[in-house]
Amino acid sequence: MFGLFAGDHVFRLTAVFAGIVLMFMAFLTYRRGSRIVRDDIAEISPLRRVIQTMLLYDGDIAFLTSANGDILYRNPAAITRFGDISDGHLGSAIGQIVATPDLLLAQMREQATAYGAATQDVATRTGQYRLTHMMIEPDLGMWRLNDQGRNSQSLGRAADMLTLPMLTAGPSDAVLYMNEVFRKLLGNRPKSLSEIFGATPPVSGRTCEVRTTSGPQTFIAGVVDRTAQRREIYLLPTARDATGPTGTVGLSAGWDEIEDLPVPLLKICRDGMITASNRQARVLLGFENNDERRVQDVLDGLGRPISDWIKEAIAGQGGHVSQFLRGRGENQETFVQVTLNIADGPEGRHLIAVLNDVTELKTLEAQFVQSQKMQAIGQLAGGVAHDFNNLLTAISGHCDLLLLRHDAGDHDYGDLIQIHQNANRAASLVGQLLAFSRKQNLQPERIDLRDTLSDLTHLLNRLVGERVSLILEHDPDLAAIKADKRQLEQVMMNLVVNARDAMPQGGEIRIVTENRQLDVPLVRGNVSVPPGAYVVVRVIDEGCGIVPERLPKVFEPFYTTKRTGEGTGLGLSTAYGIVKQTGGFIFAHSEVGSGTEFEMLFPSQTRPVADTRRPPNKGGDQIITQGSGVVLLVEDEAPVRAFASRALRLRGYTVIEADCAEAALDLLSDPDLKVDLFLSDVIMPGLDGPTWVKQARVARPDTKVIFVSGYAEDAFNADNDRIANAVFLPKPFSLNALTETVQAQLLH
Repeated sequence: MFGLFAGDHVFRLTAVFAGIVLMFMAFLTYRRGSRIVRDDIAEISPLRRVIQTMLLYDGDIAFLTSANGDILYRNPAAITRFGDISDGHLGSAIGQIVATPDLLLAQMREQATAYGAATQDVATRTGQYRLTHMMIEPDLGMWRLNDQGRNSQSLGRAADMLTLPMLTAGPSDAVLYMNEVFRKLLGNRPKSLSEIFGATPPVSGRTCEVRTTSGPQTFIAGVVDRTAQRREIYLLPTARDATGPTGTVGLSAGWDEIEDLPVPLLKICRDGMITASNRQARVLLGFENNDERRVQDVLDGLGRPISDWIKEAIAGQGGHVSQFLRGRGENQETFVQVTLNIADGPEGRHLIAVLNDVTELKTLEAQFVQSQKMQAIGQLAGGVAHDFNNLLTAISGHCDLLLLRHDAGDHDYGDLIQIHQNANRAASLVGQLLAFSRKQNLQPERIDLRDTLSDLTHLLNRLVGERVSLILEHDPDLAAIKADKRQLEQVMMNLVVNARDAMPQGGEIRIVTENRQLDVPLVRGNVSVPPGAYVVVRVIDEGCGIVPERLPKVFEPFYTTKRTGEGTGLGLSTAYGIVKQTGGFIFAHSEVGSGTEFEMLFPSQTRPVADTRRPPNKGGDQIITQGSGVVLLVEDEAPVRAFASRALRLRGYTVIEADCAEAALDLLSDPDLKVDLFLSDVIMPGLDGPTWVKQARVARPDTKVIFVSGYAEDAFNADNDRIANAVFLPKPFSLNALTETVQAQLLH
C-alpha cells in the first residue's frame, strides 16, 4: 500500500525540507533587516536569491510575484510553458489555462493571507493542474503550478503495488488506467466501464457485479471523484471469505491493507461499535482511534436510533440504502453519505460502512431551501403589503377629506392629525415588508453621502441618546452614488439603532465613508463583488458583538436577538433588501466583546442620474382648487374607489366609476362617451389594468393613463413600458398626490 503513496511521501518530505530552509533563511533575513526589491534594482534580498536558486532546478512551473501579481521571477519551466508574458502579470499566464484567472488568484491570495498558504486543483480541457501559493513576505509570494497529468505514469506504477483492484475512468466512462490486480482479475484490458460492470456504473458504497475470468463476482465499490475529468474506482472484497478469488486480502483479514485507501471505510460490529477504520474515515469524522467508539458517537441525524438502523442492516433489512448523516461535536457542519454492506469474517458477521463526504452538496441544498423560503416570504410580504396599502389608502384618504372640513381650531382637528400620522407610520411598516422582499418602489437620484449624512445627523443624535456619541468621518473626495435618499436614510437609521442597542452602557458609533477601487473581485464568503469603483460606508460600534453562529443569520427576516416586544427582526433584513435593490453589497463583521461593523459598498456614479420622477406642478405643495376633464376610475376595492371619486369630484373632475375591467370596457363601448384619462388599479379580478387599457387604447389611442397599485411598480413594468402616456402612482396615496398626478397627466 505504501507504494501507491510513495510519490506523495517524497513530495511531502521535500516540501517540509524546503519549508524549513525557507523559514530559516527568512529568519536570518529579517534579523539583518533585509527587504524585497524588484529586478530593476541591482541587488535583491538574500532570501529571494535562495528561493530563486531553489526554483531554478524545480521541475514544476514556479513564479515569484509582488502583492499585486506582477511577476518578479519565473523559472525555466515557466518560461518554457508560457513563453513571453507581455504585461508581466501572473493573471496573463494563468489565463492561458483557466477562463477566470483574476477570481482564482484573488481567492488564493485571501486564503494565503489568512493561513500562510493555499492550494487549488484546476481541471481544464488541456489537463489537470494543482496551483499552490505561499506568502513569503508581505510583498513577495511564491506560486507553483504542478501538471498532474505529467505524473500519472509514475502514479500508475505505484498503484500496481496495491493489492486491491483499482482503475481510473474518464468523464465518458473510458478506462484510462488499470492496475495489475484488476487486469489479472478480468484477464483482459477493457476500454470502458460497461465492459466491466454492465450497463449500471458502480456507485460508491454499493455492491457491484464484475465479470471476471472465474465468472461474475460481487465486490463493494469505492468511487473517488478526483475532478470532473477523472475518478478512481476501487473494488473492496465483501469479506465473506478471508481471501478474495484473486488473492486479494479481504477486509476482515487485512484491514491494514486499506489504511491509506482514499475511500473512507468503517468496520462496525453488531452492537454499533467501530472496531476498525482507515485514515480517510478518521479524518472525515474527526477522531484519532477506535477505542470504545460507537457509530452514534460520531454520526447523528437519522431521525431514529442509529443502533436500530445497524441491527436492521445486520439482519439484511434494507441496510444497503444510503443514509445522509451529520457529524457530531466539532464536526456538526460535516455531512456524510453512509452505505452499509454485510460482511463475514473470523469474528462473525459485521458491517462495512463506505462513507462519502457530501458536505458541499448538503450546503448547496440548504442554500437552495433558504432561497425558496426567502422567496415565499417575499411573496407573502408582497401580498400582505398590497392588502394593507389598499386599507391605508382608504383610511388616510378619508382622513384627508375630513381635514378639508376642519381647521386647526376645531375640536376634532387633533384627532384627525393623529389618525393621519399613524396611517403614515403604518405605511412605513408596509414599506419595510416590501424592502426586505426587494419589491418596494425606489426613486433613485444622484446622492452625495456627505450632505445626506450631515442632514441626518441631528435625527441620529436624538436616536442614540446622551450616553452614545456619533462620529462621522468622510473622505474629502467622496464620489456620488445612485440611490433612493429616503430608503438610504432608513438603512442608516436601522444600523445606528442596532449599534446603540448593542451598547447599553454607552460608547462610540463611527460612520466612515471612503472611495474604494477594486481591481480584482472581492470575495466574501459566497459573495463576489465585481471589480470597479465603489463608495464604502461603514457603521462601527463598540458593543457586545455577535457570536459566530448567529452572524450568518442577521439579515434573515424576523430573526432577532432582542426580547419579545423589543424588535420585529425586520431592521437588518430591510437594510439588506434596500442595499441589494440599489445594486450594492452589505457585509457584517463582528467579534464578541469588541464590537460589530456593517460595511456597505455602492457603485460610484460619475455621470448624472436621470430623474424619472414627474416634475412637481408650479404650485408646489399648494392644494389644487380647480380641474376639468372626464376620468374613468377602475378600482375593485370599494373604499379606495369611494375616496378617489370624491377627491376628484371635489377638484372639479367628472368621474365615471367601474369596479372591474370588464365593466370599464362595457362603458367604453359607447362611442359617444368622452374620456380624457383612465385611472386604473393594476391587479384586479379578471382582466388586470395593463390588459384592459391596451384593449381600450385600440379605439382611444390618445387617452392618458394613471396606474395605481399596492404592489411595487416593477411588478408590471414590462407591460407599462409598452403603454404610452402612462404613469404610476403607488398606494397609499394622499388626496393631494392623487389630484396633482391627475392634473399633471391631463396637462402633459
